[in-house]
Amino acid sequence: MAALWRAPRCFRRGPWLCRTVRALSGKSEYDLLVIGGGSGGLACAKEASQFGKKVAVLDYVDPSPKGTKWGLGGTCVNVGCIPKKLMHQAALLGSSLKDAQRYGWHVSHPVNHDWSTMAKAVQNHVKSLNWGHRVQLQDKKVKYFNLKGSFVDSHTIRGSTKSGKETLLTAENIVLATGGRPKYPANISGALEYGITSDDLFWLKRSPGKTLVIGASYVSLECAGFLTGLGLDATVMMRSIPLRGFDQQMAALVTDYMQARGTRFLKNCSPTKVKKADSGKLRVTWKYADSGKEDTGEFDTVMWAVVSLFQGRAPDTRTLNLEIPRVKINSATGKVIVDASEATSVPHIYAIGDITEGRPELTPTAISAGKLLARRLFGHATELMDYDNVPTTVFTPLEYGCVGLSEEEATRRFGPDSTEVYHAFYKPLEFTVAERDAAQCYIKMVCMREKEQQILGLHFIGPNAGEVIQGFALGIKLGATYSQMMKTIGIHPTSAEEVVKLNITKRSRKDPTVTGC
Repeated sequence: MAALWRAPRCFRRGPWLCRTVRALSGKSEYDLLVIGGGSGGLACAKEASQFGKKVAVLDYVDPSPKGTKWGLGGTCVNVGCIPKKLMHQAALLGSSLKDAQRYGWHVSHPVNHDWSTMAKAVQNHVKSLNWGHRVQLQDKKVKYFNLKGSFVDSHTIRGSTKSGKETLLTAENIVLATGGRPKYPANISGALEYGITSDDLFWLKRSPGKTLVIGASYVSLECAGFLTGLGLDATVMMRSIPLRGFDQQMAALVTDYMQARGTRFLKNCSPTKVKKADSGKLRVTWKYADSGKEDTGEFDTVMWAVVSLFQGRAPDTRTLNLEIPRVKINSATGKVIVDASEATSVPHIYAIGDITEGRPELTPTAISAGKLLARRLFGHATELMDYDNVPTTVFTPLEYGCVGLSEEEATRRFGPDSTEVYHAFYKPLEFTVAERDAAQCYIKMVCMREKEQQILGLHFIGPNAGEVIQGFALGIKLGATYSQMMKTIGIHPTSAEEVVKLNITKRSRKDPTVTGC
């Protein structure tokens, strides 16, 4: 591992500052310097190296307030998509054990889940990905520095170690890809002292026990969902609406299913304080928005997963010293303002991923944006990242996948008389023998109403929603129409085939429940 990092030749300038030989010569040492070793930053760096350019990546993870830390790879690999999906899978396996009995399997009771076994396996996989990223950088001759980067001037970055040792690096082009971190609410007593965030949950060695998840973001619902599925007591506290920014009919179905499966919801209320009770549990006080009444409850773990303008996740830009090169940010959000080419207000400084204003906070978009940026910088390419019709999935117990516009957004843009919504409630074949409730399994296709009926958005709630939506995303990206979708032959028997059978509109007010096979 030590062979992957070699200290540059340098001149000493005082006890803590090391300046590279090339930096002193006036020539930039690197063609590209990426600050941030998450999915987008690594993709950009590796793509740039393919053009024979000299590339370096700086990555440093500040421990969470609870002391949780991790390796190279960013949020997705360490405290996001990967561990989340694996714990979601663990919860689905628990549901499958219940189904198995209906299919003739003899399952011994009681069936118990061991958090520490799952957590160790998930964490070991994450660590293998950390190592894999380092090997890939070495193979592609990308220099990796475990340093925290900040600007000295528009072409010079100061890299700092945990002990305070500093190295100066210069580059012709700099890409900011530091991602975001969860925020604690500053106005709630005990929030920071007693709460955790998603930065900590996936690295807990022991079960979180009875858990209150505060917020109704996708992070909140996903975590509460798999905690419930693992047999834990999980409660979601939501101030207003769930899954803000998503189609709200679909969001309501997601939470209805979660509630039916055992997740508790405290609605229209906000926490006011958290303190340690004599029992050792955490006593949370909250207030209801409509009545102003207060209530309390005790929990083993309190997790913050809020989404709002000043709470939730924040771009990790505070220590970059962006004011030195005069990189413009949105003062309200702290995010970096970029144009269509990912360029900031400083021509040779770029930004990608979660720190950029107005971009979806999704790993695949950051990866694609990073690769395309490297190709434009060094490969004479001109293609820009297209942020329209990006598919995504919320991995709640009953998954919700979507691509394109929500029904609300389509109506806002084009008006209710210009849009048509085809929909259906269906029952996955797998649910039948298992006698599972399928009341929330639902598909909605939002189209233009004119003759061609171009598809504006597709929404799917059901098993394997991500796999279903990924397949249809290509067609919608290419401008597929309702008539083309209806000419597509379904694969039988699948849940996905229900998409190509949609024939009932909301406007008709007919019962959209699918009957028969």
